[in-house]
Amino acid sequence: MSQQSVPYSKIGFGGGCHWCTEAYFQSLAGVEKVEQGWIGSAIPDDAFSESVIVHYKPEVIPLEILIAVHLHTHASTKTHSLREKYRSAVYVFDGDIADMQRLIDQNQPDFSEPIITRSLPFVRFLGNIESQQDYYRKNKNGVFCQRYISPKLELIQKEFADYFRKS
Repeated sequence: MSQQSVPYSKIGFGGGCHWCTEAYFQSLAGVEKVEQGWIGSAIPDDAFSESVIVHYKPEVIPLEILIAVHLHTHASTKTHSLREKYRSAVYVFDGDIADMQRLIDQNQPDFSEPIITRSLPFVRFLGNIESQQDYYRKNKNGVFCQRYISPKLELIQKEFADYFRKS
């Protein structure tokens, strides 16, 4: 009898430092793998931007929860001079861009300012070098991780407790 492979879905997220974004999604139950690097979309958003690709089990963690976590863990309402490097986006592999934007927009009541995060088509990915992968797990006691990543992981554990990885 052959083993059936577990069906995972993929979605891309960009908005802040990919070290941070990687750690946030690694903390969630139902997330099988997080690829950290840079995503380029279609013109005019084709320049690479720090991002992750999240492989997840939709029956364990719904896409709506992944989007909510993403919006609450980066500056999803702020424009700034580094937005090209840190494009606030959800990158769609399969599905309708407009449908994904509606899922993003459903979170607007949680924010006092307009969400700037956009739904964009996934076009290409460049993975980070091996030494930078699993950055938080390798450096969790470092100043950067303690200052920026750990507080957001505490927020995820509190606000999304049902989906926070127990181990």
